[in-house]
Amino acid sequence: MSQTSTADVDLVGEEIAVNIAQSAVFAALIGAFAYVAIPYPLSPAPVTLQVLGVFLAGLLLGPTWGAASMVLYLAAGALGAPVFAQGTAGLGELLGPTGGYLFSYPVAAAAVGYIAHGGLEFRSLAESSIPRMVAGMAAGTLVIYGFGVPFMWWNLDMTVQTAIISGAVVFVPAEAAKMAAAVGLVRSNAIRAE
Repeated sequence: MSQTSTADVDLVGEEIAVNIAQSAVFAALIGAFAYVAIPYPLSPAPVTLQVLGVFLAGLLLGPTWGAASMVLYLAAGALGAPVFAQGTAGLGELLGPTGGYLFSYPVAAAAVGYIAHGGLEFRSLAESSIPRMVAGMAAGTLVIYGFGVPFMWWNLDMTVQTAIISGAVVFVPAEAAKMAAAVGLVRSNAIRAE
């Protein structure tokens, strides 16, 4: 009887496997955050925690994997997983009045990560200052508004001024609170890691 030898074969490197797993976790996290949706009388879009998830993905995963997690999130929602605001799903949500915000998430997470990490390479956030992280999140917010407001304007036949006010300006205080929460979460995690 002959013996068969086996050898382990790595189909995917450990670092890539970890990054894929983390991206999936962040896609699920933003899906959970979407259930925290408060209708906002000043806008057709609700206030949600999704943007906090976008910020955290860019900060904690970096520009490449943060963006990848958001692509995974959008794919799950497009295929019918109830992960968009208030448990909605499907292509209709992506093409509707608030679809521009959703489409912005990969680009916004990449912008947050790129600025916070100082480039495409993932670096420890201990090396990143709070102003740099806030600048990244501010850039991410501008990306989100840059996609979201035109989509809303087009779909709801608003004036440009109304779209800017109801699609961006009224959300600035909420986004500032999410930035503060993201910095607090990242910094408390960095302190525990040391």
